[in-house]
Amino acid sequence: MADFDPVTKAVVPAAGLGTRFLPATKATPKEMLPIVDKPAIQYVVEEAVSAGLLDVLMVTGRNKRSIEDHFDVAYELEDALRAKGDEERLSQVKEPVDLATMHYVRQGEPKGLGHAVLCAKQHVGHEPFACLLGDDLIDPRDPLLRRMIEVRATYGGSVVALMEVPREHVSLYGAAAIEPTDEDDVVRVTDLVEKPPADEAPSNWAIIGRYVIDPAVFEVLERTPPGRGGEIQLTDALRTLAATAPGEGGPVHGVLFRGRRYDTGNKLEYLQTVVQFAANRGDLAPDFLPWLRQFLDQIES
Repeated sequence: MADFDPVTKAVVPAAGLGTRFLPATKATPKEMLPIVDKPAIQYVVEEAVSAGLLDVLMVTGRNKRSIEDHFDVAYELEDALRAKGDEERLSQVKEPVDLATMHYVRQGEPKGLGHAVLCAKQHVGHEPFACLLGDDLIDPRDPLLRRMIEVRATYGGSVVALMEVPREHVSLYGAAAIEPTDEDDVVRVTDLVEKPPADEAPSNWAIIGRYVIDPAVFEVLERTPPGRGGEIQLTDALRTLAATAPGEGGPVHGVLFRGRRYDTGNKLEYLQTVVQFAANRGDLAPDFLPWLRQFLDQIES
């Protein structure tokens, strides 16, 4: 195995305006919307920690202070729960505080995912890092990020998570042109296109919100012009790195993910995610699933 720098840091862009969830996100960050009883952003941080990344940088924006508060100590609440002897809820309140070493930087204006990643340059420095998008939740039973870190350790460069989607949906994602390797779940990425029309997509293997990125991306992002939507696109920078020689930031590989992914980026899939998580909860499913079946029967009758 080649001697590549280890991945120890995670970057979580969380500066979006959440306009698809208005009016709920007028004063509450989209990342703090609950999946049953835990904010979506906590699941993302837990995933980073489970992959061995205990240094987490959150890229936030205005009106995102509650994210910082969630991962900070709540003295008054803890004291109140302790006084009641409510150890279960006290443990739940303290859990996000103890997850990782959290850092924060603000993205001054919404210039796109590429610009949000660029905001992490000072913190990350010359190290490779993982980037996790909050809209995508990966089932903890499917250790995607850990596998991506392994692939980076083998091949160097950057690694993206790829998931096969219906051709008609590929325009919602970045799409990858790929070549096989000797490993069934690993491909070489030769080209990337951000949200292409379905008939122009290089494949229907789409980038989902997990990346392991070589630090050379920062220099590329600094000279990447705004792309689709007038924003600086991370996909465009990775496309440049895909054509770069090893040792200069390239290559880019993809991990073909066939596991369980939950999309919370729009209202319908957010609701589907909440239902699936509730159905998988041992403390809720025995009561929730019979009610859900009865409710559905009533609608259909």
